[in-house]
Amino acid sequence: MTVADGLRDEARWANLVELVKDLAFLDGGSDDAFTLASGRNSRWFFDMKTVMMHPGAGRIVGELMNLRIDEIGCDFVGGLELGAVPLAALVVATDYQSVRRGFMVRKSAKGRGGRKTNNPPGVEGTSIAGGGDVVILEDVTTTGGSAIQAVKRIEQETPCKVVAVISILDREEGGKEAFEAAGIRFESLLVRSDITG
Repeated sequence: MTVADGLRDEARWANLVELVKDLAFLDGGSDDAFTLASGRNSRWFFDMKTVMMHPGAGRIVGELMNLRIDEIGCDFVGGLELGAVPLAALVVATDYQSVRRGFMVRKSAKGRGGRKTNNPPGVEGTSIAGGGDVVILEDVTTTGGSAIQAVKRIEQETPCKVVAVISILDREEGGKEAFEAAGIRFESLLVRSDITG
C-alpha cells in the first residue's frame, strides 16, 4: 500500500475520496473502456485535473501533500508537465510555512527558462541550480514511467537529490514496484481501490 500510515485518519482524506469520486472518476464497465497515457487499457479513468482545479479539492490535495512532505522534508517540489504543474502550485500555495518552492520539467526543452534561474533547459520556475532535496509530484501513477523519467532528469542535470515521489492517486498497476526497483521512495494520497472499492 502506498498511502502513508495515519493519512486515512485525516478528516480531509475522506472528503478527498468523495471529491475524486464525484469530479474525476469514470467507470467504463469493461477492461478496455479507456486507453491511458501509458498505452494500457483500463476499465477506470481518473482525470485529476478537475480535482486540482476545484477550490475545495485542490486545497485538500495541497494540504495533504504538505503533511507528507513535512515528514519527508524537501526544499523543492515539481515534476513533469502537465499534471505536476498545477499540483506543484497547489503544494507551494498551501505550504503555510513558506519553505518550499516549485518548478516544472518540460517534456521537451524550449530553450527558455534558465536565463535568470540557471536551471538546465526545460526546467522552469524556481532556481534549483544550487541543489537541494526534491519531491517529484504526479497526479496519477500507473506504471511510474513519467515520474521516474523526471527523477532521472533532475538528478542528471542538476545538483539536486530526489528524496521521494508523491502522487495523488496510485492506480495499483505496477508503479509501486517500478519505484521500488529504481530505489525511489513512493507514496500516494489515494489508491484506486479507495475509489473503486
